[in-house]
Parts: sequence; structure tokens; C-alpha cells
Amino acid sequence: MPESRSVMDSAEGHFKKVIHNDANENASNDDKDSECSDSEKIGFIPTKEDKEHGSTSDSDEEDETSDKAEAAVAQMLKEEENREKEAEDPDYINAYSISTTEEVTQQASQTEGEDFRVLQHERDSQSPETRKHLEFLKKLRLHIWASLSRAQHVSLLKDFVESEFFVIDGDSLLLMFLDEETQYLNFFYQIECFLQDFTEKGAKYVIAFFKDAEQMYFPYPRFLFLRTALIEHLRHNTSTTVHTEFSNCLSSKWEIFLKKSYPYFIIVSDVGLTSLQTDYLSILIAHSLSKKINVVLASGQEYDILRVYGYHVQSVYKHRLFFQKYERDLRCACENLVRYKEPFMHLYEHLKLSLKSIQKEVCQTVCLLKQLWPEGSDIRRVVCVLACAVGLKIYSNMLENANTSMGAKTKKSSRGRSKPLSLEEAADLCRMQCLTVTFLLHMPLSQRAQIRIMKSCWTKQVLPLIKMQQLCMHFALTQLNDTNDWKLDLTYLPDLNDDSLLINLAHYYEVEYTEGLEFKKELGKEVENEYQCLWDTVTKLAVKYSFGDAFPIRKTSQLFLEQEQTSFRDCEEEIPNIGLISVKSDLVEDYAGDVLKDLPVLESNDPAVTSLIKYKEFDELRHWHSGRPLTEEYERVRCDADAKSKDPKERRQIQKLQTFRHFYGSTLEDSTSKLIVHQEDVSGNANAAVKKTQKKHKSKAETIAEENNKRLKIKEEKKEQEQWKALCIPTEKEIKANLTVGINKLEKFLKTLKCKSVKFSVEMTGLSACLEVWKEHCREQGNKSKDLSKAVQVMRRIHILLEKYQDLLEKRHLQKLTRYLRLLGFENLACSLSGQTGESNDQNISNYAIEVGPARFQLQYMDYYLLREERNDPDPRVQHFIPDTWQRELLDAVDNNESAVIVAPTSSGKTYASYYCMEKVLKTSNEGVVVYVAPTKALVNQVVGTIYSRFTKKLPDGLVVCGVFTRDYRNDVMNSQILVTVPQCLEILMLSPRCQKWTKRIQYVIFDEVHCLGGEIGADVWEHLLVTIRCPFLALSATVSNPEHLTEWLQSVKRYWQHAENTIEGSSTNSEKNFTRKCKVKSKVQEQKKSYRVRLVLYEERYNDLEKYVCSLKGSDFIIEHCHPCAALTVNHIENYGIPSDLSLSPRESIQLYDTMVKVWQEWPRAQELDPEEFVSFKNKVVIKKADARKYEQELKKELSKWIVLGQRQKVNELLEHLKPKPVDCSEQEKWKHFASFVDKLHEMDKLPAIFFIFNVDSVECAARNVFLNLLKRQKSEQYPNTEREKERLRDELRKVKKMLIKFDPQDTKKLSPSKTENMVLLLTTKQQLEKRLKRLTAIPSACTYADPKAVDEDTLRKIFYRLRFERRGYLQQMMALRGIGYHHGSMAAKERQVVEMLFRLGYIKVVTATSTLALGINMPCKSVVFAEDSVFLDALNYRQMSGRAGRRGQDMIGNVFFYDIPLPKVERLIKSNVPQLKGQFPLTVSLILRLMLLAVRADDKADARAKALSVLKHSLMSFRKERYAEILKIYFVFSLQFLIKEGYLDQEGNPIGFAGLVTHLYYYEPSNFVLVSFLVKGLFHKLCQPIKGSTVFSEDVLEKLVLILANLFGRKYLPACSMKYKRTFCQSKVFLEDLPEDFADAVNEYNTKVEENFAHFLLTTAKLADMEQEYRLPLSKTDFTSKNWHGSELASYLMDDTKSVSAISPFACLSGVVDNDLFHGEIINKAVLRSLGINVTNCPLLYLNKYDNQGRRRPLNAYALDFYKHGSLIALTTDNWLNEGDAYYALKDFSLLIKSIGTSLSELCDDPNDNVLLAFQQLGEIYEEKLKCVI
Repeated sequence: MPESRSVMDSAEGHFKKVIHNDANENASNDDKDSECSDSEKIGFIPTKEDKEHGSTSDSDEEDETSDKAEAAVAQMLKEEENREKEAEDPDYINAYSISTTEEVTQQASQTEGEDFRVLQHERDSQSPETRKHLEFLKKLRLHIWASLSRAQHVSLLKDFVESEFFVIDGDSLLLMFLDEETQYLNFFYQIECFLQDFTEKGAKYVIAFFKDAEQMYFPYPRFLFLRTALIEHLRHNTSTTVHTEFSNCLSSKWEIFLKKSYPYFIIVSDVGLTSLQTDYLSILIAHSLSKKINVVLASGQEYDILRVYGYHVQSVYKHRLFFQKYERDLRCACENLVRYKEPFMHLYEHLKLSLKSIQKEVCQTVCLLKQLWPEGSDIRRVVCVLACAVGLKIYSNMLENANTSMGAKTKKSSRGRSKPLSLEEAADLCRMQCLTVTFLLHMPLSQRAQIRIMKSCWTKQVLPLIKMQQLCMHFALTQLNDTNDWKLDLTYLPDLNDDSLLINLAHYYEVEYTEGLEFKKELGKEVENEYQCLWDTVTKLAVKYSFGDAFPIRKTSQLFLEQEQTSFRDCEEEIPNIGLISVKSDLVEDYAGDVLKDLPVLESNDPAVTSLIKYKEFDELRHWHSGRPLTEEYERVRCDADAKSKDPKERRQIQKLQTFRHFYGSTLEDSTSKLIVHQEDVSGNANAAVKKTQKKHKSKAETIAEENNKRLKIKEEKKEQEQWKALCIPTEKEIKANLTVGINKLEKFLKTLKCKSVKFSVEMTGLSACLEVWKEHCREQGNKSKDLSKAVQVMRRIHILLEKYQDLLEKRHLQKLTRYLRLLGFENLACSLSGQTGESNDQNISNYAIEVGPARFQLQYMDYYLLREERNDPDPRVQHFIPDTWQRELLDAVDNNESAVIVAPTSSGKTYASYYCMEKVLKTSNEGVVVYVAPTKALVNQVVGTIYSRFTKKLPDGLVVCGVFTRDYRNDVMNSQILVTVPQCLEILMLSPRCQKWTKRIQYVIFDEVHCLGGEIGADVWEHLLVTIRCPFLALSATVSNPEHLTEWLQSVKRYWQHAENTIEGSSTNSEKNFTRKCKVKSKVQEQKKSYRVRLVLYEERYNDLEKYVCSLKGSDFIIEHCHPCAALTVNHIENYGIPSDLSLSPRESIQLYDTMVKVWQEWPRAQELDPEEFVSFKNKVVIKKADARKYEQELKKELSKWIVLGQRQKVNELLEHLKPKPVDCSEQEKWKHFASFVDKLHEMDKLPAIFFIFNVDSVECAARNVFLNLLKRQKSEQYPNTEREKERLRDELRKVKKMLIKFDPQDTKKLSPSKTENMVLLLTTKQQLEKRLKRLTAIPSACTYADPKAVDEDTLRKIFYRLRFERRGYLQQMMALRGIGYHHGSMAAKERQVVEMLFRLGYIKVVTATSTLALGINMPCKSVVFAEDSVFLDALNYRQMSGRAGRRGQDMIGNVFFYDIPLPKVERLIKSNVPQLKGQFPLTVSLILRLMLLAVRADDKADARAKALSVLKHSLMSFRKERYAEILKIYFVFSLQFLIKEGYLDQEGNPIGFAGLVTHLYYYEPSNFVLVSFLVKGLFHKLCQPIKGSTVFSEDVLEKLVLILANLFGRKYLPACSMKYKRTFCQSKVFLEDLPEDFADAVNEYNTKVEENFAHFLLTTAKLADMEQEYRLPLSKTDFTSKNWHGSELASYLMDDTKSVSAISPFACLSGVVDNDLFHGEIINKAVLRSLGINVTNCPLLYLNKYDNQGRRRPLNAYALDFYKHGSLIALTTDNWLNEGDAYYALKDFSLLIKSIGTSLSELCDDPNDNVLLAFQQLGEIYEEKLKCVI
């Protein structure tokens, strides 16, 4: 069932014809074998053997392992050398065996037969120049094809910056909607819908029409005229920017435009009207990609309420290389394509038409018209009279010329061609056109929408004339555009003509008017006058020609319409009854009762009701129980708590896992917070503890305890003083010897101290030592410039003493500090500290003075050392650190049982509250449960580790502290107090009817990274959870831009629950009371006061500033430039949107901004006032804090905005230009080649540990290996040449010694003779010596590793590496880790990832390359984050999450963000971009509704289940405060129920029946879940799954077919249509998925028909909710088509068809002949349905067998799932199937889990364990899983 065949059935339409011919031209069958790797090469790429190689032995002998490892490393080195020799080839011509045929570019395009011909000038196709040109075009096409086939289908509007835009190529926009069938106004409507969809989603765009493209339309006058009208309409009637000043995409103007504005991407079509235009578009694509601008294909775009998806092609170096290599050819090809020569045009073959003459005639006629209508007019009138007058004049001239030339010659036979129309007949046609325009001027759209649908078309004689008129209209519009001195109303440019109305009029005058009086209809006075006026004007403009009077309209009897076709489209097809099958269900009544009462219900004897599907016969036939309730995943879970009852092996497994989790958790805790709440036994009564704190009088015991504490403190103080005494002098010496090292030691020591007085004396000593260092430095330097970082340490100590130890500072101390300040030259600070004024007489001061003012010194040089505002008062709830105010607010919320939305930057400490919350619940009871919801499995593991290391609690048997539930791992789900899970799994628990008791035990739910609520995948699940939980929650995120809206929505949900719970409690059931009696503790839990408040806690300040750097490669050296955040701004952005609120500057950057401002505008009035020394918050301030610097920053930003207001735009521009870094472009290959040197450079700069974010899995591994190999090479070059030989010799000796030792049996050493004993001892000592020497030789020199050996002891290291022993690349990872390098991505095994995480946290590994898996919340603190690769996935959200890893609190003073060869405009965009707002999505699916019905019917506690179901239905974020959406959702719900009843999943009481269980189990895969069941019920699977005779094993053929079917249902990844353009020999894969077997395809078609019918009924019913006022306006320009001055016309009414049903169709679509009945074909819905309903076909559960793009080309499905099943190679999927390895792995894993899930479900529904279908699925599941395991 095709998807894009619609009424614009343009596979037959002209455009599609051209394209199909083109495609055939390009594909012939000359397949040759070829090598086919076009993967981007970086540094080096692992070979196949490398990827599919595993370490096999688990031998304990280390030497063997290291031998292997060394061999592997040597192999890698060799491969890398080979690769370096290969050059990257940008041509694809050698890479694929692709067949191409000679294309005639200068073809004579012929349209509609011989009567209208346009001949482009031909060139000699044999000339060498032409041959070369064609050769190059072939290369270009292949280059473009190879690039476009790799396009990724992604969401386009990801990083949101208000001031930035993308470009739409105007011609591509036109091509998306061009069609012979589409009526003129409807064409504009569709284009405006497309643009408005972008506008509504907050996108900004500009449209560019290239001048040179215009001439490609001359063979298609209708399209040419549409193009011209579209340009004018967009320019005059919308706020869209339209560029028409660029001649073509290679013009210098266009290049300058791209460079200046750097759009996000360009939307371009990959196919044109002709091969000529396709090549032209290819050049545009090649050029854009070469300029680092990504391309989005115009074809294959889809949208839903929130997003637009499209095929996105990332610009990479390969594109730039191609352009550089072939720039001359490209320019030459472009010139050839757009070289303008006036084409020859012929009407009726012998009438020559000159475009120049039309142009000239139009020009003269416009001048005449201006005199006739000096006051101007409506554009419709003007174009109409111009086209008629000019057309008739030119036609008249042509006929005259033809007659004279014909007269001279003897007449040839004219049998082969049509006879031209006479001038009178042409005038008849023009009169009808004038009448048509008259109707357009007066008749409202509501009436025009009812026009009769005609199937007639023009005769061959009329067509040429109509085309000539369209040319006249084009020139008229072009001419009018240049006349500015005449007042024209251009509002109705989209409605210049109406073909269907013209044909109707022609039919009327030709057929009906002549039939007698009753058909002679009145025009109506108003219409008659208007028409008369128009025709009179045409006559006046004709000057010397006479074309007859206005009436009668037809003066000749020439037939204009094809006789045999003249008929009306039959609209009589009956639309089936819209009646509903009645449903008796309380839930339905509660939710949708108000909608239902207005809808018709079918009688119980109606055939639709009596024929409802029954599953009985299938069940009886196959021994299945389709209605049997399936077990949920959580019920198939092992319970670790009663491990005592398990067999020893399993018990050992559990113990091992728990030990590991403790260990993993310890790495987390040490590196982040110092808070460890170690609860040994907290099952006692929590309330008692609360009461204790409330007592006022101290008991005796308490007094004694207090005294003991005091004694202990004094003892501790003494101990610390002695410690300091011992360390005092060495520390001082160390500081003097090396300031940095000494200070680090001092600060480490300070952290270990508890006593304030000891800390104070340490600080004082530190200060004196630092001052001595500074003095010494000044003496050494003399008059030379000094290193101020030494003075920074002095000032820093002064700051700390004044701020933190104020109470301990005595007068002498203050005098000392004053003296030091004077010494540094800060006289004013010294005075303000001592309270004196006046100068000091000390002459030595100047020697040590800093030559910078104190305020500037503190901002510019102390920068990140400035103290933050921190509270000093401890909070009894928190040990080990003093929480900030906002953190206390969180703790208060938890104490009061309130919900909270927390938005605070990454690493600010927001997760602390969640652990406090867990502790509270653990203390309170053994029954209460906390659920922690994390978005990824990696985050789940991290949280579990933290819980293990924080909490231990003795619990009754059968209960444990922590359980886990993810899709592929689960334990202790129902019997744990803290459950850590992912959203999909918690949703299963919340909506499971058998899980209600457990859900009532939940006390708190913590949602981490709640911004996933706005994500592309699974966002609806987050929404369902937030609305179904009854308890309070904490929702945490760092990136939500509209938290207020989110909080208000959640507050409304809580209010609903408050009301619902009161109702439920009012009618509480006995079963609940019994339940409470059983668990007494539970009742205590429930006694806690309930709170329904939702707090919003906002904290925007990052603890550490982030400094950004742009890095580029110049030669072999790196340019690393600081990137000032303000450099990302533009004057326009500041003017229109202000400076983004989260664009913060470090103190140093503020000074930099001030200095540049002074430099740029020397007369700046506020320069003095904002000088740091004079600034109000800094003046004479000894301790400038971070908050003061913030005030200064705000003031400077305000001033910058003010400059624009003051008219200093030029100055601001200059300033921003000044701050911009100037990176250098380098090749992809060079960039990766020098990647290792870049890491080295960061190492030198002391910027490690660092995470390097790269978005391609292959590149992640390659980059890490690159760095590793670099260190290896360095070690090889530095060590002695014979080291290797020596190592080998020692190993041999060691082997011999070991062999000899084996002979001695350790058991009988006592029996050995003395000589043998001596011998053995000797051997043992030899062995030890050899081992020592070998260890020394194999030890890694410190210069050849980034690892920090002090960070981890050997024992821990061994323990960690032990986990890698069975992993495929374990040995390699271990060797890399030993050099401080690791990589991290989603396709790795969990164990491998955890090893990297632990070692990085412990500070051992310093370099990690990673994909975005580390972006979300994983605790991996680092000093620097490096973005090493650009990608469509590097957007605002990911940038914030990733850069947030840099500079963690308590570890680094500042975070660094490096952009390594990322295009500068992209960097600027990321810095200033806003995080997208959270908006709701369409929340309902048919499967979800079935799940809710299941919950409501099968639950034990019906009231609770109903409240949950209603909460999901009523409280979607999308319909929050939007009544109309709420109404639409209700109607969607009603029709989903109808579908479920008709398909046999629900009965009329709303009870689930049939395969409802199976469908809901596969809810994630709608609509494939419904289709799968229909296959099962029809017995298709049983027919297919026939085992080999006499066995239960299935043939390869059967299993392959089964994979093909499942891949068609569940593995749907669409490729762009153009990927099928060439035939290509792939290495191993088929790539394009074959169609379903015929019987299965028939079943899908049958299913689709039912769905379409149901969805059409839904649309017809919701039609009444449309906003009709809006429907009569164009969506973007808001042009209104409800005519106010229509007085009716008899003829107009006659031409309308009142029987036509168009209740749900947009009136604009009605003009193209679309009626309600067309809604029963899914593909047309988006184009036709009433727009204000906000519904599109994505909400309809259709399973397309074929999807087509706008041009009617089929989009193939990627056959990755079937291909992998056949060849089992992940690499083949990356080279052949255009997938990257990570995506391929995830998709396959998902597919494998799905097969297993289906198998499990079927086994529960079927009694017969030998059922063939069951066996086939189980067998396939095992085989697929096995194949996948082999590649991990």
C-alpha cells in the first residue's frame, strides 16, 4: 500500500515521469566486483581480524599473556604504518562497481507532445570537452550518491539558538510540491504548511532562489510561473527572508553569505525536473558540504507535534577534499549547466515564439495599464488583464507571420499536428479566464471548496495557448516587481488563477449552456460588472487589435475539452456508518462520557457488531490460550535475598556481585562527596529519634556524653598540633623549593585536619613561606617582568585567613597582613584593613610591589581562586560538608514529604538530596520503598554502587536494601527497599494490575535527568510515570529551560491525586484494611503527613567556571586560543534577544572584555566608572569574592547591550571581532594523525585528566589506540636497541628455571637430599632475580605513560583487571590502561566500561575517549573536556551535559573545554544556544490505551487502577492548559477503543480478550505488535514454520524467512530514496530489505485497510473541533479567504456540488478535488486534513509496506537485521549498510531481545511445548543471540 500516491497521484504526474526516466537512465546492470570501504579513515581502522579476535586462554602465566599482548601491539604498529601509506581517495568511482550510462545533458525536453516545444541548444556530444564534462558529472553523481546514502534520519531542530537559521533552497522547496494535479492555491497552501511547521517549532530559516536556476523551467511554463509567484508571495506577504540576489551556488556573493552567516544546514532536493537540474542540485550539495555546511535532504522529511525529522548529511573533510580536487571541473560544469541562450519555442510546431517579444510586449502593456488604472489595483486583476492582452497580441502576430510565410510556400500536409486555434477561439479562452478571475475576486473559499470535481482535460489545441499565457504571467510578475511607483495589492498572489474553476466554466459553456434555457444561468450584477470591466481593459490594452465584446462569452463553438473524458468525478461512494460500537465501562464513561453522548451508536444487530472477531477457533485449533495473562518481566526475576536456600554456585555468584558493587561504589564515593551515611541498623522506630531532638532538658547521660566529646576534641587538637610541629619546617622548605608542589601538599594536609586553631597556624606559616618565595623571585628578576602566579599564592592565603579565620585573627596578625599588603604594593588595601590612611615610609616596598592595581590583580590573576559565597553554619542533617541554601531547601522538601523539581548545573551536588531521601525511608521502616529512575543502564549501575557503599541495614529474611530492574538484567525487584531502574521498566510495574500492593509501598520516586521528558525516544514513558505515582517525587536536571511550566503541570497532577485519594479513602475497601493489618509498620509509614506541594528549586551558579579553548592544527603545531564567550555573539543576537542568561564569564574574561571595550571605543563615557579599580563593588576591597566579580560581569554585559541602543553597532561589531579566535582549517586525516600529539600537548599543559568526546564508535577506539601507539613508539625510540633481545633472553631463562622447578614436588621437600634442596633454593633465587630484572626492563618509563601509579595500589589494580580476563579485547584494554588510556562507548561489555570508569575516577587513567554515553550523569570528574569531532548529535543539550563533566567541585578550581578542530561557527552556536523547552508530545497510542484498560479491569484495587488510568489520560503535558487538545485526545481514545473492539482485543464491556496480553507486552513496537498477532491468528506462522521432516529443527530457509518477516515488522530503518539510484556490488550484505512474502503482505494490507477506515472515522468525527476561521487562512501569511462582499451568483451556485462531502478536508485541498472519502487512504491525510486539528498520520498505527518520498520514489528499508543473520559481521554493516558500528550494535541487540521476548510470551500462551511456531522462535532467538555474542 503505497504511502505517497495521494490525489496528486503523481507517479503518473509529469514530475514523477521525468524522475523515473532519470533513475532508469542511471542504472544499468554492469555489476563488477569491487572493494567497498568508504568508511572515513582516521589515524587507523581496526581490521576485521582485529575486531573479531578474542583472547582465548585464561592462563595464569603472565609471561604468556604479555607475549600475546606484545605480538598484538606489534601487529597494530605494522598495520598503522601501512595505513599511513594509503592516501584517502575522495573519488568513489574506484570504490564501487557502479553502472552508469551516458546521459544527454542537453536534451530536448518535450512536454505534452509536439504542440509546445522548447529546444535547449545542443552541443557536439563527441567533442573532447563535452566528453570530459560528462565524465566529471559521472564522478560528481557518485560522490553525491555515496554521501547521501550515509545520511542519518534525525531530528533537525536540536540545538536551539534564537538568532540562527538554516537555508532552504527555493527550487528544492518548489520541487517538493510541484505536481500537474495540484491546484494553484492549494500548492501555496502546502508550501505554507511546510514552512509554518518549522516556524511553529521555533525554527528560523531563509529561502534562497538562485537566478540561474530560472531558465531550467522554460520547458514547464506552469512551474516557471509558480516559481515567480512564490518568490513574490513569500517576499511581500510573509516575514520570511527571501534571497534572489545570488546568481548560483558558486558565485562569490553566495560564498560570502555562507561564511558570514554559517547556517545550521541547507535543505536541498537531490533530484530535479530534468537530469540537467539534478546535476545542478548536485553541485549545490557538493559545494555546501565543502564549505562545512551540513545538508538535509528535501525528500523523506516527516514531522510530529514537536519535531521535524529528515535525512541529515554531516560535512566531513572528504567533501572539502573532493571540492578542492575538482574545483575547476565543478565551475566548468556549473557554467555549462546555467549558460544562458534563449531557447527556441514552438507552438503547434510551426509557430515560433520569442521570449524577448513577450518581455517587450509586457513592458509596453504595463505602461499602458498604469495610465488606465493610475490608482493601482489587485494583483489578480492586473495579471489577468496583462496575460490576456499580451497573450492575444502575440498570438495574433504569430498567426499573421505564419500565414504570410505559409502563403509563400505551398502548404504541407498538416495531418501530423493539431490545427492552431483561431484568434476568435483564443479570445473565447481569454474571456473565460477573465470570468474565472472575477469569481476569484468575489467568491469566498467556503463556496469554492464545493466546486464540482471535473475529470476533463484540455484538448491538444488549447494546451499550447494556456502554456503561452503562463509564460506571459511569469513575465508580467517579473515586470511588476520592478515597478515600485504603482500601488498594487499583492495580498492574493497565491490565488492568481484556478484551473478547476476554468475547466468548470469551459464545460458549462461548451456542454450545458447550449442545451436550453434552463441551463442559462445569471452571472449576478456584481460579477457581470467586474467581468465587463476586466474585458474592457483587455480590449483597451490591445490597442489596434479587436477581440470582440465581453458578451457573449463564447463566440465560437470550438471544443476546448477532450470529449471522451468530460465527466464529473463520482463522489457517490458511500462513507460507511460512523456509528460506534457501544462500550459499557466506567473508565470510558468517566473520561470520555461528555464526548460520547454526542456521537451516534450502532444498534446491537448492526453487521459491524455481530461480526466482531472471536479468537475461539484459533485457540481450539492450536491448543493456545490467547487470553491467558502473561507474566510480567519483574515476575521472572531471581530474588537474592534468600540466598541461603540457593545452591552454592548461585550463592557464590551473588556474593561476588555484591562484593564488586561495594568496590565499585567505593571508587564513586571517594572521588565525589565526603558524605558516607553508614547505617548499621536503622530498623528501630524513627519517630523516637525525632522526639529526642525536641527535648529541652538534658539528661545526666547526655551531659556526660558532652563532656567526653570535649575531652576528645582537646586530645585531638593536641595530636594535630604535634603533627604540625613535625611537618612545619619541611613544609616551609618544600614551598620554597617548589611553590606549586609545596602548596598542594599544604592543602592536602589541611584537609586532614579538624581543629580550626591548628588550621589557622598552618595557613599563617603558609603565608609567610609564600611571601618569602615572592620576595626571592623579585630579587632574582630585578627589573625584569615577574611571574605573578607566585604573588597570587600570597594573596590567596590572605583571602582565606580574612574570610575563614576572622574570629582567630588578633591585632598582631592583622598588622602582619597589612604589612604584607603594603609589601605587595596594595597601599589602599592595607589602609582599609588597618583602618588608617596615609603613606608608609618603608623604601623597600617598591622592590616587591606588583605593578597592577589590586582589583585588576585579583580579577585577572587570581581569577578562579576568588572565594565563593559559602555558608559557615553547619546543618545537623549533613555530616562532612556545609550545604548551600538551595541544598537545605531540598532537604526541607524531603523532611516535609514534598515533591521538588531541581534544576542546578552539573556537579553542583543535586544528587545529595536523593541519597538523603533514601536514608530517610530506610530509617523509617522496613516496608517503604524508594525508586530511583535513571535514563541509562550505565547510570543505574553507578547509583547501585553508591547505594552499596553508603547503606547497610539488617533486614528481615527475604528483604534486601537494593534491587535492580533493567531490560536485560534484574534482581530483587519486589523485595528491595531501594529499587534502581530505567523508565520503561518502572512503567511496566506501575501499569501492571498484579503489582498494586507494591506500588502503594513506594514512599518516594527520584527522577534523575528529568529533561529526558523532552527526548525523542521514550519521552512519553517519563510523562506516564510522573502522572501515575501517588507518592512525592524529586525530579533532577541540569538542562531544563522552562522549569516553571514543568512545575505548574506537575502541581496540577498532584492536585488531581489529592482529590482522587480523598475519594478513594472515602470508599476504602476491606481488602486494603486487611493488608494494612498484616504489615503494621506500613501503617506507621502511612501516618506521615501527606503533602501535595511541588517545590521548584533553581540554582544557576556553577561552582567552577568553564574556560573554552579553540584548538587547530597548523603544520605539526597546535594553536590553542582562548575562546571568550562573548565572541559567540553577534550584534543582531544581542539586539533581538539580549545576552543569553547562562553565558557566564570568568573574572579574567570580564577584565578581558573591559580592556577590549576601552580599546575599541576610546571616548567611552563609562570607561572610568567601570575601571576595575574604581568599580563600586571592588574599591578598596581586600577580599573580592566571586559574587562581586559576577556583579561586575553583569554591569559590563548591560553596558554592551546599551552600546547598541546608543547607536554604536559598528563598535560592538569591532569588539566581538576582536575577541574571536582565528582557528585554521585542517584535514580530517591530519587531525587524527596528530591526535596523539594533541593529547601530549594537554599533558604538558597539565590539563589531564580529560574526556575526549567523539561521536563515532570506531573513531573512539581508534583515537585511544592512536594515543597508545604513540606512547609505545616513543618508548621504542628511547630504549636501548638491544632491550628487546635482552627481554627475550631473560624470558627464555625464566622459562627453563620454571621447568626445572616443576620437577621438585613441593609435597616432599622434606625427603629431598641436601644437595637437591640447595639446588632448589638456588633455582628459586635465580627465578626471583630474573623476574626482578625482567620487571625492570618491562616497566613503563614515566615519560611513556599518562597513568598515575600512585593513585592505585597494585592489589587494587590486579583486582580491577581481573574483571577483564574473559573479555574479547581485555588484554588490549589492560595494556592501554597501564599507560593511562581508556575508551568508553555503548557497544562495550559492561565490565569493560566499569573498569575504565573506576580507574578514571581513582585518578589512574588520565585519557578517556568516549561517545555521548558519558554525557548523562555518569560520575567521571575530569579537569578538561575535549570535543574532538563534530556531529549532528553535538547539540545544545549534549554540549551542556558533556562540558559539565569538566572541573568538578572540590577537585579543580576551574574546568577547561577544548574544541579540537570543530568549525568555529558551530562552537559559537553551542556556547550561546538555549536548551530546548520541554513541551508535551501526543501521549496516547492504541497499545497504551489497551494497557490502561487491562489495568482497570484486572486490578485488585479497582479505584486505584482507575485513578491511575485517568491520570494518564487527563494529564498529558501536551494538553496542559489547552482545552482543544484535551478534547481531541478524548476522541482519539474513543476511536482507539473501537479499533481494539473490532480487532478482538476488548469486548463490549471493555474487558481484555484474545491476544491483548501479547500485544501489550510488545507495546513498544506499535503498530508491528498488532500485525504480528494478525499473522499468528491467520495461521501464517504455522504455515511457514514447518520443521525438517522427522525432527524439531528448522531449515535455514525457514529461519531466514522468519527473520525477513520480523525485520519487516520490527527492524525498520529507512534509507534515503536516492540510495537505490545506482546498482552497487556490496561485499557481504544485501542492504535493501526484500518485501514480505505475498501471503504476509496481503495480511498487512488487510490490517491497514481496517486501520485507515477507523482513523478516517476519527478524523471525520473530530472535524467539528476545528477552528474554521483559521482553516480559511493560509497558515504562514495568514491571508484570509472568507470573502466579505459576496452577494451570490446563480452560475457560481450551479457550478458547485452540494452533495460533495468535505467536512474534514481543508478547504484549500478541496480545490484539488480531495473529498472526505480520500481520508480512507492514509498517505493523503497530512496534506488534506483540517490543519487546526493538530493531528497527523504519525498518530495512526499504519504499517507501510512501502514508503515513498515527495517525488514518489520508494524509500527502501535497511536489511541490517537479516544481513547480520546471514553473515554475522558487524563490520559488513558499517561498510555495506551505511550504519556506524555503535548504532548497528544497539539495533541488533534490540532485535535479539525482541525475538526472545516474543518466544517467552508465546511459550506462556501455548500449552503444547512442541508447537512449531514456538520452537521456531526459540531456536531463532538462541541462534541470533549466539551470533551477537560472537561480535561483542
